[in-house]
Amino acid sequence: MSPTIVRPEHSHFRWTVCALLFFATTISYVDRQVLSMLAKTLEHDVGWTALEYGKITTAFSLAYGVGLLGAGRLLDKFGSRTGFAIAVGLWSAAAMMHAAATSAFTFGVMRTLLGFGEAANFPACIKTVAEWFPKRQRAMATGIFNSGANIGAVATILLVPWMAAKFGWQSAFLGTGALGIIWLAAWLILYRQPEVHPKVSVEELALIRSDPPESIVPVPWLRVFPKRETWAYAFGKFFSDPVWTFFLFWLPKYLQDTYHLSLMEIRIPSLIVYNASTIGSVYGGWLSGSLINRGWTINAARKTAMLICALCVLPVFYVPYATSMWTVVGIISLAMAAHQGWSANLFTTTSDMFPKVAVGSVVGIGAALGQVGNALMLYLAGWIVTVKGEKGGYFILFTICGSAYLIALGILHLFSPRLEQAKLD
Repeated sequence: MSPTIVRPEHSHFRWTVCALLFFATTISYVDRQVLSMLAKTLEHDVGWTALEYGKITTAFSLAYGVGLLGAGRLLDKFGSRTGFAIAVGLWSAAAMMHAAATSAFTFGVMRTLLGFGEAANFPACIKTVAEWFPKRQRAMATGIFNSGANIGAVATILLVPWMAAKFGWQSAFLGTGALGIIWLAAWLILYRQPEVHPKVSVEELALIRSDPPESIVPVPWLRVFPKRETWAYAFGKFFSDPVWTFFLFWLPKYLQDTYHLSLMEIRIPSLIVYNASTIGSVYGGWLSGSLINRGWTINAARKTAMLICALCVLPVFYVPYATSMWTVVGIISLAMAAHQGWSANLFTTTSDMFPKVAVGSVVGIGAALGQVGNALMLYLAGWIVTVKGEKGGYFILFTICGSAYLIALGILHLFSPRLEQAKLD
């Protein structure tokens, strides 16, 4: 802590940092969600098929996965401030460039660039939370910034149909992409490390650093890669990420295909689903933190919260048999809320099992494997719906979604029975 910095008597600036992470996540999901909201419109205007749409969304996931392998390591090496700024600038430019796309191929190119840029979002957010919050507050902070995914989806639902109808679909990509440039300016102005930040009081800095001291020596990527704890997290991502991604990219299309809704009519059901997700994200993070405060071990608290979330996803098995759209909306709302609660705790297990200097690398490895699962799911979704038809195809896809979380939790527990710190020496 620098003695030359004049610090306030009291502060809570870590929550301002959390708000910046929340808005970054919100913007990233706005940028990636625009395409799914306009899928039926672009299917008509551009002329792509369901299989081509599956390939376009797969291109994003593959690029996201490749980007993650490097994003975590770069963040660990160069720091959150610089790395995150470069990433947001890249993905915002790519989002705006969608307005110039004229074919399935060019949309695929733009999605690839978007995926490379957005790959840094979650590694940067989780690394920043580890730097600014003690362990007992990390799940809550993670739940808050992770809820930006839901708010981003809600904002897309509210803005994109109106913008597309009034100014053309190109305006939706241009307008939403510009939000990232605004965020970038705020990040560069406000963000510094807590030790050198003039808005952080001595009291708050002591709280941030209240956990036992950790090594600050950089950890080589190859030392992290073979650890069982790395793969506990990575396989959790591989099995659960594709469910959220499937809902994100295919839910609007599913409701339109099944219940013949227009672009404007899809807004209310989608708003209900994503607002429920916001509640799940914050509550899921709060739940494990509350259990820890009651004396539970970190291992028991995290896994109990994740088990509850996994069980809440099971009802999606019934979606293909439901005759009422509102029954489907209710079931998927519960499932997506549960996914966000699950994610808030899964993300936090990285800082439970690894020192802060290795968190970015671990998150990058796990998220990369999650994107492999996403790419497989998105490609298979397009192929299965094409080959099996809508009814048979969606039955298979919802069956996969319903079982994924219990499988993921079982593998997580197998690889890390106690969520203990990995031995990196």
